[in-house]
Amino acid sequence: MKSFYMLILFVFNCFFVKAQKQIVFKNYNVSFNNFKQHFVLALWKQYPSWASSQGFHKYDNELVVPNEVSRNKSMLFCNLYLDSLKKINVDQLTINNQTDYKMMVNELQSRKWYTQVFKAYEWNPSNYNVCGEFAEMLANDYDKLDTRLRNFYLKMKNIKSYYDAAKINIKNPTLEHTLLAIDQNLGGITTFGEDLKTALEKSTFKENEKSKIVQKAKEVTNTIKDYVIFLQNLKNDNPRSFRIGKELYSKKFDYDIESSFTASQMFDKAMQHKKELHAQMYNITKKLWSSYIKEEKMPTDKLVAIKKMIDVISLKHTDAVSFQAEIERQIPTLVNFVKEKNLLYLDPTKPLVVRKEPAYMAGVAGASISAPGPYDKNGNTYYNVGSISNWDKEKAESYLREYNYYILQILNIHEAIPGHYAQLIYANQSPSIIKSIFGNGAMIEGWAVYTEKMMLENGYGKAEPINSLQATTVAPITVELNITGEAVKVDTISKEKIEEPSPEMMLMYSKWNLRSTCNTILDYNVHVNKLSKEDALNFLMNEAFQQKAEAEGKWKRVSVTHVQLTSYFTGYTEIMELRELLKKKLGVSFNLKAFHEKFLSYGSAPVKYISELMRK
Repeated sequence: MKSFYMLILFVFNCFFVKAQKQIVFKNYNVSFNNFKQHFVLALWKQYPSWASSQGFHKYDNELVVPNEVSRNKSMLFCNLYLDSLKKINVDQLTINNQTDYKMMVNELQSRKWYTQVFKAYEWNPSNYNVCGEFAEMLANDYDKLDTRLRNFYLKMKNIKSYYDAAKINIKNPTLEHTLLAIDQNLGGITTFGEDLKTALEKSTFKENEKSKIVQKAKEVTNTIKDYVIFLQNLKNDNPRSFRIGKELYSKKFDYDIESSFTASQMFDKAMQHKKELHAQMYNITKKLWSSYIKEEKMPTDKLVAIKKMIDVISLKHTDAVSFQAEIERQIPTLVNFVKEKNLLYLDPTKPLVVRKEPAYMAGVAGASISAPGPYDKNGNTYYNVGSISNWDKEKAESYLREYNYYILQILNIHEAIPGHYAQLIYANQSPSIIKSIFGNGAMIEGWAVYTEKMMLENGYGKAEPINSLQATTVAPITVELNITGEAVKVDTISKEKIEEPSPEMMLMYSKWNLRSTCNTILDYNVHVNKLSKEDALNFLMNEAFQQKAEAEGKWKRVSVTHVQLTSYFTGYTEIMELRELLKKKLGVSFNLKAFHEKFLSYGSAPVKYISELMRK
């Protein structure tokens, strides 16, 4: 009997100890969640412009002057919170909180590294441009117009000090970043001219108030022009190279991409994937050759044959005037396909607005998404489309062949449905503010690249082209997402008979996927292996099969950015590896829609952390 009571006491103690541990564990995570909230609020106070971009508008009227004082304050902030994070017992955190912890540490350490080691504030004049954040205050309806305009006016007070500090900071800048800074600052001046006047006309301000704001804006315009003149007259006989070298590149890759692979490993993977894509494209070319080029014998050089076939199929494209209208036409088609195939739930209350690319954004990418931050959940998502209507005929034709009928559809998958647009909407719904605000570029771009392949796997691209719309409008057009949110249970895609996309679409998709792959190869080769412009253009046109205008645009991009071009292939590779791992693990229980929605529920966290969360 005594042994029985001892056993009962032992079991009771075990349950008691376990319960106590669970209480401690729960309380520890509650404390950490409170710490995160305080950290984020302090972060926004330290970096008000970043706060505004995320939809936190408490500090909209503040503009930090980028001088030594603000850099020291930033370093103090990073050191303070890194010290606090060191005191946290990571083992006592939930898996979700462990991921947040790692992302917070990475963000703070990378900010220190950028300031103390990378020092782009000295050699990259394009870092200094206020036009974008002021333009967003006019364009986005997150608050009453009068309130936004008052904050606009108050924020302008520091612009002169901002550009004065920029002039002091700049030492031996690169020629490429100097030219970019000139173009983008000049392009953004309209924010303080016609754009502001249009907004003021819609306000309830009295004339004297309007005049005061307009007068200040004229002073700002002169300040920006003065900065441009400073850059144009800057004596720089021996400019710094835009190539950052292996050491900086590798470290920047680690901080920016947060991959489970190194930069050199991803380069090797990209080189191998390029070979695989070339083989696939050659097989498709052999099938299509007799249908398109009957009178000419197929070249024995595989790359020459592929390029010839691509050139012929690329002749099917819209015209320069209708380019934006064609994009608008395609969005509802993509929405309907996602709905019919039950690939992902899309929130019908979140509009997508297609608009002409703002001038202050020009010079880096021809199409992009501007999404509201997690505090601006109801804000518009903008699909920015670069205008080509004023280009000369030869350049425009080259661009349109690059974004031909087939590739334009893939571009819209990538940028809009179910790519960036959908992912960023999901990111704003993430319960973790950390995973939303510290958006990982490789996850964001990787998802967009992944969706291209996923859509074609499910049969997209078998339809014949519809005549392009003829339109000259460049005003923003809102595309309503007419989707119902009903949950429909379906088997995995492997159980359905899927119609394959046309060979033309598959060839062009392979070319597009090759672009992401070659982005990594190009970026690494240029910044680490010092690839010349001539060899880079040859690589892009003859191995990635890009049109001359696209290749030259990519050269410009690689000369003013670093590492970002690797995010596409890296994220895509990691997502595909995760999906295939889970498909193998779950077998017939694997559901594609469930995978997508679970993956996106973690916000814009690095794929390696999402992989840990989903596997556990």
